[in-house]
Amino acid sequence: MTKKILLRKSSDLPCEEAIFTDMGIILDSGYELNDFRISFKSYGTLNNDKSNAILICHALTADQFVTNNNPITGKEGWWSNMVGPGKSIDTNKFYVICSNVLGGCIGSTGPKEIKSDTKSPYGIKFPTITIKDMVKVQKILIDEIKIDKLYAVIGASMGAMQVLQWIIDYPEKINNSIHIAGALKHSAQNIAFHEVGRQAIMSDPNWHNGNYLIKNTKPERGLSVARMIAHITYLSEEALHRKFGRKLQSRDLVSFGFDADFQVESYLRYQGSSFVKRFDANSYLYMTRAMDYFDVSEIFEKNMNFNTENNDHIHHCVISFTSDWLFPTNENKEIVKILNRTNKKVSFTEIVTDKGHDSFLLEETDFYKTISGFLNSNINGRL
Repeated sequence: MTKKILLRKSSDLPCEEAIFTDMGIILDSGYELNDFRISFKSYGTLNNDKSNAILICHALTADQFVTNNNPITGKEGWWSNMVGPGKSIDTNKFYVICSNVLGGCIGSTGPKEIKSDTKSPYGIKFPTITIKDMVKVQKILIDEIKIDKLYAVIGASMGAMQVLQWIIDYPEKINNSIHIAGALKHSAQNIAFHEVGRQAIMSDPNWHNGNYLIKNTKPERGLSVARMIAHITYLSEEALHRKFGRKLQSRDLVSFGFDADFQVESYLRYQGSSFVKRFDANSYLYMTRAMDYFDVSEIFEKNMNFNTENNDHIHHCVISFTSDWLFPTNENKEIVKILNRTNKKVSFTEIVTDKGHDSFLLEETDFYKTISGFLNSNINGRL
């Protein structure tokens, strides 16, 4: 097969895309993926020696629109408080790239894409993907942009999983890593929450065994409930109490029924209903499963010990949040312990906050300072 790669402006989104044809990529599942598309967005300017590139790996329900306007939601990008001119990830200094992951639904090849041989959407016939598969495709994209070594790879939550996979699989391609609110493996509790969400989707009569696009329907109720369940895990009890407590929608009236009497109920329903407008249900199934399969608890330390020629140069930064019970500090510290045991360059910061797992998306001054301080301290004449 003759491999063909085309970089171009996307025809349906204000970003770029890479079209890969006859690539013959073998996924973790053993499936051979020949033709696929990766949609990505870049910010800032790549310098002459291409040494200032930062890859940002997005979390489960995010996308390539890191900052500025998101054309899907009409709102600011999901990390606009972090990425931009003069911000912690300064686009006056750095060239920032973020790609929608393989299996996603914002331009990259995923379950809703049309399969070339059947001329209909993949649906649940899309191959099962892993974090390793996502990173493999990202690396192909970075190579095609002709970037020999990334200044940094940065990610939180599912993005943090991708950062660890980059460190394991392609350490020679990165100078710095920033791992935020993640872990070496997805816990049983997290898998359980994901399974409840997936069951909500698959139990929706409009799911049609994954063929809802052919039926011209959407499992909106199921996907909405899945989002509501997940969103609870992103917050902390303190944050929910501070924001809502037991406040009623109406000052002193209850419905004595099942309307949204409490403000927190209304908030969750809004989160669910707004989510179904921008996300594909099957992609949610595939991406949560990819997170569940993630487990580098054994291979990470072995890799750090035996691949020293390729990974000793990397500067690592690990960040956790005190109120994050989805990926708690002790799980982040396990990564730090391994990096210390294997004599790697690592710094660790625990940010004190009551905002839960979502703290990395919210206004946290100490978090901003940690990111900018780490990136700037490791420039060392490289830019």
